[in-house]
Amino acid sequence: MKKNIVLFVLFILPIVAYLFFASGVNSFTKLPVITPKTADFGDWKSLDGSKVSLNDKITILGFSGTELLKNRGNFFNLNQKIYQRYHDFKDLQFVVVCPLGTEEDAKKVIDALGAFTDISQWHFIFTSPQEITSYYNQLKLVGKLDNKFGTPNVYIIDKERNLRGRKQKKEYKEGYSTFHPAELSNEMLDDFKVILYEYRAALKKNHNASRQI
Repeated sequence: MKKNIVLFVLFILPIVAYLFFASGVNSFTKLPVITPKTADFGDWKSLDGSKVSLNDKITILGFSGTELLKNRGNFFNLNQKIYQRYHDFKDLQFVVVCPLGTEEDAKKVIDALGAFTDISQWHFIFTSPQEITSYYNQLKLVGKLDNKFGTPNVYIIDKERNLRGRKQKKEYKEGYSTFHPAELSNEMLDDFKVILYEYRAALKKNHNASRQI
């Protein structure tokens, strides 16, 4: 009997623990809503002049600020850790809100990403600093924009325009730092998988599972 207990502790228990933590704690629940029904973008235009909407899309939302080129490494981190892995899903988009006047800088970033990535789901949209501040404030987040109207954080917005994250007091998470690749590979990837699982489960329930999320 003692031998069996020892074998269980040494071999079986570590495997069970590994599978639990590898799956991510959040994968067993829905990802909470931090801010419900965020505003859409209105008439803000992208680089090609088209309108971008949050409706019916899972959106990774960022705010570049005026120093877009200086912080371009953040976009490359996000592209490598998240975008390249999931960009083939139809209902996913990566949207960066930029101040007017940074269009040329955004084009340089897009061109650089396009050298090794299908950039069809990257969207840089432009509006005034005042509109950016107003839009960010309605997200009702703890974090703030810097004095350049940007932040290294990105946010997960679901198809119903709810901003999602972690609400637990000990691990509150409203956004994910693109400056730290490890945070993208761990916390963000874990939470993003929860969102994808929610929609896949809903599609399967409705007998409509496909490459579309």
